[in-house]
Amino acid sequence: MEQAITRPTTMLAPARATSSRGRRTGLQLIVLSFIGDSIVAFLALAASSWLRFESPLADWGVGARSVPWTSYRGHLLLGLALFSVLCLHFRIYTVPMMLRFRLLLGALLKIVCVWVVAYISLAYLLRFDLPVSRLYVLIATGTLTVGLLLWRRAFYKAAIKAAVLGKLRERVLFVDWSPQSAALAQTMALDRQHLFEIAGCVSPARDDYAAPPPARVRRLGAYDQLPAILQQHGIDLVILADLSPSDDEMLRLANLCEKEMVEFKVIPSCFQVFVSGLHLESVNGVPVLGISHLPLDSPFNHAVKQATDYIGGLVGLLLSAPLIAVCGLLVYLESPGPVFYRQQRLGRDGRPFWLYKIRSMRLNAEQPGQVGWSTRDDPRRLRIGAFLRRWNIDETPQFWNVVKGEMSLVGPRPERPELIANFKEAISHYNARHNIKPGLTGWAQVNGFRGDTDLNERIRCDLYYIENWSLLLDLQIMLITLFKHKNAC
Repeated sequence: MEQAITRPTTMLAPARATSSRGRRTGLQLIVLSFIGDSIVAFLALAASSWLRFESPLADWGVGARSVPWTSYRGHLLLGLALFSVLCLHFRIYTVPMMLRFRLLLGALLKIVCVWVVAYISLAYLLRFDLPVSRLYVLIATGTLTVGLLLWRRAFYKAAIKAAVLGKLRERVLFVDWSPQSAALAQTMALDRQHLFEIAGCVSPARDDYAAPPPARVRRLGAYDQLPAILQQHGIDLVILADLSPSDDEMLRLANLCEKEMVEFKVIPSCFQVFVSGLHLESVNGVPVLGISHLPLDSPFNHAVKQATDYIGGLVGLLLSAPLIAVCGLLVYLESPGPVFYRQQRLGRDGRPFWLYKIRSMRLNAEQPGQVGWSTRDDPRRLRIGAFLRRWNIDETPQFWNVVKGEMSLVGPRPERPELIANFKEAISHYNARHNIKPGLTGWAQVNGFRGDTDLNERIRCDLYYIENWSLLLDLQIMLITLFKHKNAC
């Protein structure tokens, strides 16, 4: 009997050791990143103080030469402490944040912007013997930003090396299998950093699956064998893929994961739209899960996007005016008649508006009652129209729609009411894209989904954009649009 008990223990120990080693590696990386950030921030602030008071820049301002740079140590310590607090507040010390440089970049830029405002305010409130130098703050902003980006880029490159990344991967076990778990497994497999390794799945208590697992996912056994499976395969994360088990079964599963020190998560299969907006809150002590806030629900984010759209729309309209005039003349010479073409489209909250384009087809190209997309080699297209569409020049009058507030520079492309009437019934979550203004360009368009392409993929891209909006993402999409063109329809 003793032998029967001790043999599994010696077999299972290495798997759990591997799991704990991954957690230790993650914690070590977090500590290292915090120490590195603090050192870089200290050096950047110290260098800024020296540049302001000891370099030729000291001649700028009144009496700067008489101030030794070391006397600014109070300002330096305040800036360093404030920076560390903001880094903790924005939660950049997590393994996923360290291994996703684009997300980290956005967070660091926010931290620096908030740091500037908070630092100046606190420096005036604390009334240091030496008043805060605005030039020092300007230099510190630049050195801090550049120093952090260079350091974090080097740290990111070292962290994603196979030897380190292999220790950080979490081994995932699915309880049951469903279309939602299949989508999650696909997302995990496509992750560039590959932070998850799918160990397999187990069948629930009723001994069958909601959907058959694919051949690449190992079937490790039944639910009643779960304690041994967790140990034997070194599982770090258990994901319940189906909500059909009873409350008692879910509670037992959660308690088992807690005892085995395994993370437990549930796929909320009843929510298929705006999953990143799900939020657990308490209503008089009762936990309630629902869709709460998306990035553009924030008044600040909304104001930033509105301001960017208005300024960008005006600049775009002014810069494109000569191009519109020349192309309009070419259109008129090939096909006399109106140069501009307008179509009714649906905008935010399903409100209709008139969208403007430079006409790229012959007059009366669309027959009454025949609504649809043009094709790549549409015979109705003008010769100049092919060029206009290839380079998206026919879309430039829509800067006027942006200035009027009907469209945004970036967002889901607007569709015609006649098409939407069918789409909203045939395609899941189609109307969710109307939660924000439509855009001149969007995440779906830069990924090749425009015109007569896969609508499900286009909606998936649109929902991703709505859930993950940031000013940095908008700038990225605009840059890709400028330097990457496709044959449009």
